[in-house]
Amino acid sequence: MDRVGQHFERGQLNPHLRGHLLLFDRRSAPAHLSSAGGRFLIAALLVETVRLAVVRGLYPGIPLWLLLPSLLGLAVLVVRGFEREALSRIGLRPWSDWSLTEKSYFLQVVVLAFIIFPVVLGSPLAVRDGQPDAIGRLWRVFVPYLCFGFYQELIYRGLVQRELVRRWGAVAGIVVASLLYTFGPLHWNYFASRAAVAAPMFASILLIGLFFGALYHRSGNLWIVATFHAIGNAYIVSSVGAGPVP
Repeated sequence: MDRVGQHFERGQLNPHLRGHLLLFDRRSAPAHLSSAGGRFLIAALLVETVRLAVVRGLYPGIPLWLLLPSLLGLAVLVVRGFEREALSRIGLRPWSDWSLTEKSYFLQVVVLAFIIFPVVLGSPLAVRDGQPDAIGRLWRVFVPYLCFGFYQELIYRGLVQRELVRRWGAVAGIVVASLLYTFGPLHWNYFASRAAVAAPMFASILLIGLFFGALYHRSGNLWIVATFHAIGNAYIVSSVGAGPVP
């Protein structure tokens, strides 16, 4: 086992396969003071409070195509306002700064997603409920929920998980952040559902959250997990009508 671990650690495994084993190239973590981490948690709490207030007061009066991109934009502005370099600190690094493994893994999964999701779920632009409004559905549902996937990862992985991992270590930080993501305000509407519906939904959300948490921790790249989450969000909601309430 030690020999295998050394083999992986030295990067001798094909870089196009390493990402699937979460073996990303190690990079030095940016300086992260406790005060900065505290500001990240405050930013997450502030943005989520605004989201809940806006949803309760204005949704569904405000259409999703305006509401969800606006929430993402607000989250980015708030995080940027708390610290100038916050976005790069939480893993929103430019493409030129990605390793070969990051780029290859990202492109492989995105291409597979755009092949598999339409086959399994049916095209998000397909006729649904007898209304062949493909472009309308793209604009009203698919694009907004892409933005909502980015929003969720920015808040719960980029801000909350990152700080909890710094405070409590990787395992505890990932688990607690995933529990907050699963049973917190993003998905608490499922508490009102029948147990036969709520139990499998909570279980699947928790498992996916744990995977995204591990992927983010190992790669340090928020673009990767946010994009994967956004694509899954958009396809599931626009195809089968199931997904998180904003």
